[in-house]
Formats: sequence, structure tokens, C-alpha cells
Amino acid sequence: MVITSLDNEKVKYYYKLGKKKYRDLNNEFIVEGEHLILEAYKAKSLKEVLILEGEVLPIEVPIIEVSMEVLKKITMLNTPPKMIGLCEKKIDTTIGKRILVIDEVQDPGNMGTIIRSAVAFNIDTIVIGDNTVDVFSPKVVRATQGMIFHIPIVFYSIDKLIPILNKLNIPIYATNVKYGEEVKNLTKKEKECFALIIGNEGSGVNPKYLEKSDKFIYIPMNDVVESLNVAVATSIILYEMDDDND
Repeated sequence: MVITSLDNEKVKYYYKLGKKKYRDLNNEFIVEGEHLILEAYKAKSLKEVLILEGEVLPIEVPIIEVSMEVLKKITMLNTPPKMIGLCEKKIDTTIGKRILVIDEVQDPGNMGTIIRSAVAFNIDTIVIGDNTVDVFSPKVVRATQGMIFHIPIVFYSIDKLIPILNKLNIPIYATNVKYGEEVKNLTKKEKECFALIIGNEGSGVNPKYLEKSDKFIYIPMNDVVESLNVAVATSIILYEMDDDND
């Protein structure tokens, strides 16, 4: 049976998952398009798929055929995908030794790029602090290109996290152009265990976290450019801090 009605309860539910409060309430989110669906499936996060009538997807999850009008109703894309998947949030609670801490990054594209770079350069935990964009929003998930399924993500207040890092003897680094050390000069040992705090697009790392940091780092640039986009800067820093690139 093909779902064609926009008043169908399942369609209404998928549509509601476009809003954070419903994602939080139900611990579920949506992914759009075959690539993201397959990444979710590989990560065992995929629960079911709504697929355009006549399309085929050879994976072992419930698949429900729907009309193009249904897909148009649910998606936020200008061009509707041929399939939309329902995923379970898998939220981790363990903290590794190469940690990226996100402090109030707001732009979905930036957040998605940061997650992709964290996976690419062997970060083993991302901690999402308060007042940060929802990493399970459709825009962020798309921007990760599926990498959100390949790294543990922890949601924790940075105020509470810092004492835990101190007890675990994990040094805290933060970006600071004025007083920082060039990231490429970090020693191999300094790259093996750390928590790097990345701050808001406009205001950077919160001053109260700078005060509690063990080391400031920065990327040297010419005088023409005052600052880099937070996702670009984070990607460069993580590349330099990846032992595999030494």
C-alpha cells in the first residue's frame, strides 16, 4: 500500500521531526537521500524508510512506499529526495582521549563540517556544550555527509565537563590568537591526549573557559586576514593535531 495522504499519522510524525522539540521528545531524527540512509544503516541507526513509489532499496529495514507529495511535505530540501529515513539517536556517555568540545557553534553548515573533520582526523569524542546548534537537525545531518554516524557524541555542560577533565588529567586547549602557541608546534605527546574547545562563530571561546584552559593554540596567518571561518579553522587545527599526519 502506498501512502498518499498528507494527513497520514506517519507523515505527520516525520514532519514533526523537523523540529528539535520532537526530536528530543522521541529520541529520533530523519535523514534524507540514499547516501545518508545507507550510512545510517551501516551504523545500525536506521529504523525504517519512506521511499518514492517504484523505487528500490535492498536493505533489511521496513520500507514504506509513499507519493512524491508526501516526500515534498516532509523534506526541507528544494528538490525532494526519493527516500527519507527514520533514525534512532545514539548518544554516547563515554569520553575518550582526543576530545573536541563545541561551545555555542550556531551555524548548521559549520557544525556539519566540524563533525566531518573530526572523523577525518581521528577525534574520538565530540562533546556538545549548551546553546549549540542541534546536531540532529536535518541541515547539520546533511552537512556531515553521514559522518555523524561514525563518531561518539556526548551532550554535556562544559562547566561540568572541565572538572571531570581535570580529574582525568586531560589537558584543555582553546583557540586564542593573541596568546597562543602555533598548533603545528605541539609535541607528539600533546597531540595524544587533549580536550580542544572550539567557540562561537562571532565571539569565540567563552572567556571563562579560556581562564580554565591549560594551553592556547592558534593558526598563523598573514595580516590581510583577521580570522577564519570556525569550521575551516577547526579543520586545519585537527589536521595538525592528527598523529597520522606527522
